Amino acid sequence: MYTLLITIFIIYAFIIFWAMIGYSLSLRLINKYSKKPSIIKDNNYEPTVTVMIVAHNEEKVIYDKLNNVINLNYPKEKLEILVSSDNSTDKTNAIVREFIKDNKDFIVRLYEVKERKGKTNAQNEAASTVKNEILIMTDANAMLDKESIKELVSVFSSEIIGYVTGRLKYVNAEDEWTSKSESSYWEWDLKMREIESNLHSVTAGNGALYACRTLDYYEFDPIKSHDSAMPKHYVLQGKRAIYNKDAIAYEKAGAQVEDEFGRKVRMSRTILSAIFSNIGLFNVFKYKWFSYCFFGHRYCRQNLWLAHLLVFFINIPLAFTDLLFKISLVIQVLFYLTALLKHITKVDNKIINMTYYYSITIIAQMVGAYRQLTGKSKPFWEKAESTR
Repeated sequence: MYTLLITIFIIYAFIIFWAMIGYSLSLRLINKYSKKPSIIKDNNYEPTVTVMIVAHNEEKVIYDKLNNVINLNYPKEKLEILVSSDNSTDKTNAIVREFIKDNKDFIVRLYEVKERKGKTNAQNEAASTVKNEILIMTDANAMLDKESIKELVSVFSSEIIGYVTGRLKYVNAEDEWTSKSESSYWEWDLKMREIESNLHSVTAGNGALYACRTLDYYEFDPIKSHDSAMPKHYVLQGKRAIYNKDAIAYEKAGAQVEDEFGRKVRMSRTILSAIFSNIGLFNVFKYKWFSYCFFGHRYCRQNLWLAHLLVFFINIPLAFTDLLFKISLVIQVLFYLTALLKHITKVDNKIINMTYYYSITIIAQMVGAYRQLTGKSKPFWEKAESTR
C-alpha cells in the first residue's frame, strides 16, 4: 500500500508540475532546436466569407459588433454577416432587423434559434444555411481588428489547414486584479499556442475569433465547446489547426471574480471526459508534435483538479513516514491558506492574487466535474456582465 500511495503521489505531482511549469519550459527548448512546418499566407486569397455571430440577449453590444464587422477590410460583395440568435428574449433581434434595413449595401442575415440549447447548437443550426467558402465565428462582445478577416483567410490557401484561431487581446488588462491575473495567464498561454502552431497544431482555440472551411464544418454535440473540440477534430482528420497572431480580436476580461469563476466552471462542463481522452491522440508516430502538446497543454491541465485532490489527501498519511512528505504537505497547506487570505481580506498583492486565481481555477474544475457527474452540466450559460 505504501508503494502504491507513493506511486500515485509522484504521478499526479508530476502532472501538476508539467502542466504549470515543465511543459512551457520544454516548449521553449523544442522551439529553439526543432524543425518546424511552414505556414504560408496568401494575402491575395479572397474567398467568400460568412462571419457568424452567436448572440443570446446581447442588446448591449450587438449594434456595435455589427458596425465593427461591416467596417473590416474585406470586399463587401464577398462578405456575409450572419447573426445566430439563440432564443434571445431582449431587443437583440429587433436591433439586428433594424440594422439590416439601414445597411442594405451589405449582406446581413438573422437566424433565430427557436429553442435555447447553447452556443454550439446555435452554431450548428446556422452553419447549415451557409453557402460561402469560409465560415468565421466570433463572439458578440469581441471587436475585430480591421485586417482580422484577411489574416484568417490568408492561410486557407493551403489545403492542409483545417482550422485557424486568432489572437484575443484584453482591453481592460490593468483595471482590476481579476482582469490582470487573467490577462497575465492568457499571454503566457498564447506564447505556448504560438509554438504549438509552429510545431504542428494548437490544442485549443478561443471563441472570440476562429474559422474553418464551411464544407468541413462538423456538428458537435451541443454540450461541447468549439474551443477545445474543433482543433482536435481537424487534427484527427489529418489537417492542421493553427494560430495566427495577426488576426486580432479585442474583448474585456472578467472584472469580477464571480464572472471569471463562472466562465471557468462553464469551460469545465465536460472535464471528466479528459480523464479518458481519445488514446489515439497520443500516437506520436501519426500526430507527431501534436501528441506531445496535447498531453502537456490539455491532458495535464484538464486533470489538475484531480491531481490536486489526490496529491493533498495522499500526502497526509505519507507525512507520517518521511520528512520530505511533511515539507510538501506544509507547502500545500500554506498555498491554500494564502488563497484563503485573499478571499477573506481582499488584499491586493501580485503573488497572492495569482495564488488565488490559480486556486479558483482548480475549484472551478472541481465544480465542473461534480456537475458533469451529477448530470447538471448545461450547454448554455448566463453571460458575464462585466465583459460587456
